[in-house]
Amino acid sequence: MKMNIKNILSAVAASVMLTACIGDLNTLPLNPTDVTSETAYGADEAGYLSGLTKLYFQIISNDTQDLKVTDGGASEFIRGLWSTQEVTTDAAKNAWPDAWVNDLNKNTWRGDVLNDAVYAVYVRSLQGVAYINEYLRQTADEKLSQRGVSEELKVKIQGFRAEARFLRAYFYWALVDSFGNVPFSTETSPFGGGYNPPQTPRAEIFNFIVSELEYLASSESAMPEAQSCYPRADKGSCLGLLARLYLNAEVYTGTAMWAEAKATCEKIYNMPYKLATNYDELFRGDNAENPDARGEFLFAAAYDSDHAQSWGGSTYLTCGSLNGDDGPIYLTGSADGWSGNRIPGDYVRKYFNVSNPDYTTGEYDCADNRGKYFLIKGRTEMTDADLLVFTAGWSCYKYTNIPSTDKTGETYAAEAVTLSDIDFPLIRLGEIHLIYAEACMHAGGDASAQVAALAARAGVAAPATIDEDFLIAERARELMWEGHRRTDLVRYGKFTSKDFPWPFKGGSFQGNVDLGDHMNIFPIPSSELATNLDLVQNPGYAGR
Repeated sequence: MKMNIKNILSAVAASVMLTACIGDLNTLPLNPTDVTSETAYGADEAGYLSGLTKLYFQIISNDTQDLKVTDGGASEFIRGLWSTQEVTTDAAKNAWPDAWVNDLNKNTWRGDVLNDAVYAVYVRSLQGVAYINEYLRQTADEKLSQRGVSEELKVKIQGFRAEARFLRAYFYWALVDSFGNVPFSTETSPFGGGYNPPQTPRAEIFNFIVSELEYLASSESAMPEAQSCYPRADKGSCLGLLARLYLNAEVYTGTAMWAEAKATCEKIYNMPYKLATNYDELFRGDNAENPDARGEFLFAAAYDSDHAQSWGGSTYLTCGSLNGDDGPIYLTGSADGWSGNRIPGDYVRKYFNVSNPDYTTGEYDCADNRGKYFLIKGRTEMTDADLLVFTAGWSCYKYTNIPSTDKTGETYAAEAVTLSDIDFPLIRLGEIHLIYAEACMHAGGDASAQVAALAARAGVAAPATIDEDFLIAERARELMWEGHRRTDLVRYGKFTSKDFPWPFKGGSFQGNVDLGDHMNIFPIPSSELATNLDLVQNPGYAGR
């Protein structure tokens, strides 16, 4: 099958990522009319940059073409991944009445009913893989020679190809983490003519991802050097994702790889990443322009209210976390409030040790700097009757479009927009420190310096002991609302266990229910089972 390049690149002109050197990708298709992917690329650089742009854009795309959705924002990859990672756990609950939201809130999703967020993660990821495979086919050396591409440009394109391979590895990570066994293909696989990629065991895809990342992070690959081209991927991005793969290796394959996780983190420590001085600046609208914040990011999704617009990602996390009565401009720099996500008070008390909450004045006491982004004025405690009442629970404005130079939001209010400029951190050094701590706990080693650095930034004392209980809590604090929670709880054996309750787990307000271990992964979306008869549904779910 020849992929229609207009479908692949239609969003580039309006939605290219212009932050930093991603601006190099601000290039239009060579031909404004419909052309096939075999004729879109020529002998100059423009078409290859445009194709690469589309691959990055797949992370934040709202395009609904060929998707079974009515809301483009809800179909965005990061919004879907965040929802499946956070709303399904103790970290967040959503007040919208949509059926898919209710199923995430209560862990009642099914295999025979399509869930919009689960569908978004599955389809956006596989769509991204398909685009990347085609890009790699069209940038193969023999294709470039046929088009008369110069040797100098061929060298550049090898770098583009390396970035594409990293993005494919990232999408495959999301798939194996969320769904287990999924369709698998590469640029060498057959395609077209009704070919369906084979559903491949999770462990086999894990091994492929690891092999790709190990090569891409090596000295002989053409991958850009660490921090050389933010927010595009580089060798540090490869090692960061590789560390995450090793961290969860026992879940994905049945065999733990703690020594590998530890060694990978140590390689990252030889790269020029540094913890940001101020935690809150990691999540502000100018984090891409702020070198102190940007220096912590190994990989991020670039959002721009003018050029990389999305109704998902950080726009969803700012607008969706407050309502119109909260004065969102002064809290998040956004001109809109959607009354969506908030945090159960149990989570805040358990992990941030807050005290003396006053729901009239909005004041509370919390020594941890990471626990100062909650809004409780006009709120109430969450009860079994108000899951869909937005003001029941603690609102969170960790993500704010207000730049770091404006501490109050007063001067920014006049410029507030609905769409976000906040780059969403997909991998950052704070996560690497916690991976290292967990790896040292299992494989031996000393991560006290890394953990102490996080504690110092948070304004709290370093722990006397680094054990599983500490790591469960510290990851809840340090990585709150960054899309890690479900994966963490699965790794610790807590996600489906009645011994780790949270409000509305399994539909029970007390949450002390066993979900069933099949719910450690999501079902293959019913729409995909209907169109691909070769797919087999995950165990425990309705369908083939």
